[in-house]
Amino acid sequence: MSNTRGPISQFMERNYLHFNAAAMMDAAKGYETHLDEGGKMMITLAGAMSTAELGISLAEMIRQDKVAIISCTGANLEEDIMNLVAHSHYKRVPNYRDLSPQDEWDLLENHYNRVTDTCIPEEEAFRRLQKHIQKIWMDAEAAGERYFPHEFMYKMLLSGDLEQYYEIDPKNSWMLAAAEKNLPIVVPGWEDSTMGNIFASYVMKKELTATTVKGGIEYMGWLADWYIANSGGKGIGFFQIGGGIAGDFPICVVPMLYQDMEMENIPFWSYFCQISDSTTSYGSYSGAVPNEKITWGKLDIHTPKFIVESDATIVAPLMFAWILKQ
Repeated sequence: MSNTRGPISQFMERNYLHFNAAAMMDAAKGYETHLDEGGKMMITLAGAMSTAELGISLAEMIRQDKVAIISCTGANLEEDIMNLVAHSHYKRVPNYRDLSPQDEWDLLENHYNRVTDTCIPEEEAFRRLQKHIQKIWMDAEAAGERYFPHEFMYKMLLSGDLEQYYEIDPKNSWMLAAAEKNLPIVVPGWEDSTMGNIFASYVMKKELTATTVKGGIEYMGWLADWYIANSGGKGIGFFQIGGGIAGDFPICVVPMLYQDMEMENIPFWSYFCQISDSTTSYGSYSGAVPNEKITWGKLDIHTPKFIVESDATIVAPLMFAWILKQ
């Protein structure tokens, strides 16, 4: 056992020896090997990982250059910032399984939006961001400028306008860490988020133009250029937390370049790990075994492939702790 590792890693090395625990260790060691050999890593965030406060561990991964690019849902993009500015107003409901439809309605009436056992406060979280991001959208449009969703969020964070609201240690915000490094992010399907819905409402009211925020096709084109520029040598690994569009959108960049752009020498993803509690089932994407991706031109026969069938809110921070030698 390495003496350079902290107590979390030492505990993991001593106890996580079999079954799913061993799969997690293999995947974490594979991630580490990929970086040690000069590779880069994409992390994809689905589900409600920001509300689960993954930022506590992910922000340090970003600061220590353990992740080169992130793909995330619009919800994860904004919910990390919501937690940053409204943490004390969140409400935890440990007995959420016992809630009646009327209890759920009462939460709505009190402006709480529930994610499993955690309720996000509408006024302090959504509306607090809305007034600041609206001004940034409008200023950009007035100047004839267009940006990606994450670039607008970066502008808001780096302006310092939100510092007055900070309710957690800012070092635990992964979006703030990403903004400070100008980390590449892709946000497929951003429209399916609170800020995306709010932007759409301004477009419908003719207060903003839809094209002010760059969309999915432009993200795919930008990602393709980034992949071409960064996939030399050891290549780029793919660390997928959950399933859905956050994973499927970016992983498709390889077959798109190979098949549609006819770039026959484009490298496959050179590491693959998915943390998911989706079981393998008929027609399932999130539950599909990694080898299925070979048939879609996403992974090579020899790509190291790992699947950890567990709750990412438990597993991802442990794997990050291992990679950070904590």
